[in-house]
Amino acid sequence: MKHYDAIIIGAGQAGVPLAKKLAEAGKKTVLIEKRWVGGTCINDGCTPTKTIIAAAHAAHQARKASLLGLEIDTVKIDLKKIMKRKDEIVDSFRSGAKKGIEATKGLDLIQGEATFSGPKELRIKTSDGAELLFSADLIFINTGARAKIPAIPGLTAANYLTSTTILDLKEIPEHLVVLGGNYIGLEFAQLFHRFGSKVTVLEKSSRIVGREDEDVSSTLTEILEEEGLKVLTKSTLEEVKGVQGKLSIQLKTADDTKNIKASHLLLAIGRTPNTDALNLDIPGIKIDQNGYIPVNEKLETNVKGIYALGDVNGGPAFTHIAYNDYTIVYRNLIEKEKLSTTDRQVPYCMFTDPQLARVGLSAAQAKEKGLDFLVAKIPMTQVARGIETGQTLGFMKAIVDRKSRKILGACLLAAEGGEIMAVLQMAMQGGITADAIRYGVFAHPTFSESLNNLFMNMKEK
Repeated sequence: MKHYDAIIIGAGQAGVPLAKKLAEAGKKTVLIEKRWVGGTCINDGCTPTKTIIAAAHAAHQARKASLLGLEIDTVKIDLKKIMKRKDEIVDSFRSGAKKGIEATKGLDLIQGEATFSGPKELRIKTSDGAELLFSADLIFINTGARAKIPAIPGLTAANYLTSTTILDLKEIPEHLVVLGGNYIGLEFAQLFHRFGSKVTVLEKSSRIVGREDEDVSSTLTEILEEEGLKVLTKSTLEEVKGVQGKLSIQLKTADDTKNIKASHLLLAIGRTPNTDALNLDIPGIKIDQNGYIPVNEKLETNVKGIYALGDVNGGPAFTHIAYNDYTIVYRNLIEKEKLSTTDRQVPYCMFTDPQLARVGLSAAQAKEKGLDFLVAKIPMTQVARGIETGQTLGFMKAIVDRKSRKILGACLLAAEGGEIMAVLQMAMQGGITADAIRYGVFAHPTFSESLNNLFMNMKEK
């Protein structure tokens, strides 16, 4: 049994910086990772997907270049080259993170799978088959999540894709069916359509991106359908069959049943936490009905000294939230701060084209809370920068408290929506009012300049 001051399970976007900082603070620390350093973000999340999306965006821009007066005869998609570039970037990020760990004094990196063997003890089966026993007073769980696989007849034999396995495709799908009309599914749906695939999106609810306001969902649906994707809502996948190397997908819709012939099926219906192999019952760590580890506002589990960070705790599943989890835990434990997750902002961005970025309350959420608010909204067809660059799809929208004039939330379905959203997020952090932005001076011509016009259009909800 080897004793450490701190054990971190999982080298994700919370685990890696936390391990380094704890070691630098003088705590003997071990970081255990069963797969690759970097977690979902670097290996099969943000880094590879946004790299591939960049290629799809470039292809789309080339095809519509005639609108800007340019004639491009053909656009050839070299998937092998695209995937090679993606792999090189992922390898660079991953190796950089690993080198940073290995260069940190007082920090050990163990490749292997950890399970609890006692209240504050872990058994690690290493990648070379050895078994190690570690103990520590502080333990941090950062094991992340994986794609959720539904129980559908015939699915196992259908050679389905997940958000991980689709990154290793060697050929462009002839017809890709995407199960799930939310953030992960829609990014892949659009990018593969831009590579030349026929794409059908299946969503069981009445609309895609259901957590957003109705106008966001309907506008994005129109954009995707106009581009050529097919979006089927109120659709449930009932059975999958393999027929002569193709897939036969049986659907139940609001009106009848349908059968779709496809070459590939992507499952994008959510995530499952990686907690099943941890033996959490041994230390008595509680999990919820979905396997996530509930934590308090300090990110501590029900067992004192054991914390859960990132996707595994069931909070917002974003890289930047996992990183913020690390900063809260570290600053509280080492710098003796009194930080918490209560009321922290949760910005996010879906990298469809146009991007869907949001921070704070939606109009529906503000209404549910009984708040007295105004809605500011302008279409991108009224944004000068959008007109000049040929990017006029979508809109800008903000929710403003009527009395204080402070911004309660913002949604940008727009080109560079994530960057514009960050401007409004900073205003929210600083308590800057909508009126101050309306009369503020922004560089011309930029997308953010049109925030002047956005707040000229505040109306009743």
